[in-house]
Amino acid sequence: MFSKLAMVWRVPELRSKILLTLILLGVYRLGFFIPLPFIDQVQLAETLERLKDQEGGVGQVMTMLSLFSASSIGMSTIFGLGIMPYISASIIFQLLGTVYPPLEQLQKEGEAGRKKINEYTRYATVFICLGQSFFWIRTLSSPTGMFGGNLIPEPYNNLFFQIACTLTMTSGTVLLMWIGEQIDEYGIGNGISLLIMAGILSQMPLAGWGLIAPALENGVGLGTQTGIERFLILAALFLAVVLGVVFITQAQRRIPIQSAKHVRGNRVFGGQRSFLPLRLNQSGVMPIIFASSLLMFPYFLFRTAASYAPNVWFFSEMDAAFGGHGYIYHVCYITLIFFFSYFWTAITFNPKDMANNLKDYGSFIPGYRPGTRTAVYLEAVMNRITYVGAAFLSLVAIIPTIVANSLGIDFMVASFYGGTGLLICVSVALDLVQKIDSHLVMRNYPGLLERDSA
Repeated sequence: MFSKLAMVWRVPELRSKILLTLILLGVYRLGFFIPLPFIDQVQLAETLERLKDQEGGVGQVMTMLSLFSASSIGMSTIFGLGIMPYISASIIFQLLGTVYPPLEQLQKEGEAGRKKINEYTRYATVFICLGQSFFWIRTLSSPTGMFGGNLIPEPYNNLFFQIACTLTMTSGTVLLMWIGEQIDEYGIGNGISLLIMAGILSQMPLAGWGLIAPALENGVGLGTQTGIERFLILAALFLAVVLGVVFITQAQRRIPIQSAKHVRGNRVFGGQRSFLPLRLNQSGVMPIIFASSLLMFPYFLFRTAASYAPNVWFFSEMDAAFGGHGYIYHVCYITLIFFFSYFWTAITFNPKDMANNLKDYGSFIPGYRPGTRTAVYLEAVMNRITYVGAAFLSLVAIIPTIVANSLGIDFMVASFYGGTGLLICVSVALDLVQKIDSHLVMRNYPGLLERDSA
């Protein structure tokens, strides 16, 4: 393995891509140490910790927001919003592409259409940033808000300060969006996914210390809050999630394909059997990210409504359900994961085009006529395997809540080591290794995932 890793650095182009990616990720992490001016960061952190202890919903929502947006909203820095506005804009245009004919036409125009949609997505990201950052700064400065209005000194708590912080946070998110695009074009791997992964990995040591610190203070015993059985269960869960993610990510449904025979002169070509690989989890981690992003809106909506109408039972119950990750939240969460799994698969996989391509190349699936019958068969197979992939994603998504409630473990620890955070890190790492492998194989080097010949 060490010889293969050393081989990666022998390829000049690949070495340059990796170094550029690391530098850009370093710039991304540097931005989290540049706070917004005049905001008492220490008091803000203490207030968030107090709210987390008093109201589990606030702490869980902040954790999920930081987890999926590569942000640190609890510490108001220039990168406080992360890339959540960009993800939200991407979701909007992906959904509009299925119901708005002009966008649907752009999606069919190939590379030119994709660049135009990306341009619209950037503009939408700026507007979303302006709204979200202004709402956050207003919440920090409001004397009647959840933070009490004592975080900003009175001489600076004015509209000019709020606009300046809004523009600063918007510029930070635009810079993160640019960093992700530069990684896509000149680096290695998917830029946005790597930013999310870097944000998760940066918070994992803190989550691990939160798990180990009580054991160091109180000792390890049986049947206690720091019982050895809890650590064993977490370790087993960690290994199970890693193995499950690797299995589901690499799993394929191989459909046999027979190529037609061609006679040219005195020689016969073709007639060989091959396989058409269909990934079990075609959408990767995107359904979880999209579903979690959308569920932030009902939470803030019902929390705002409950603050203005505290006597209305419906608003209070919905606020508790979405904030505390109750039954209603998980039903909506799983439903959205299934929806986005099928939605993303429908965007990336077109059975009619694939059937036509097989027909044009003189190949067919045994037992099915080329053309419409083949397309119907491919769509049926993809629907079945997508259901399995979505069910696995749903299981992984609700593991943190199950672990946190059953073992009494902090939700942040469970999120990073037992569920979605681990899923994102493993999936992005596998995708990164596969892209490095493609560069090595293209230059006739053995890939990182290839077994050494005996």
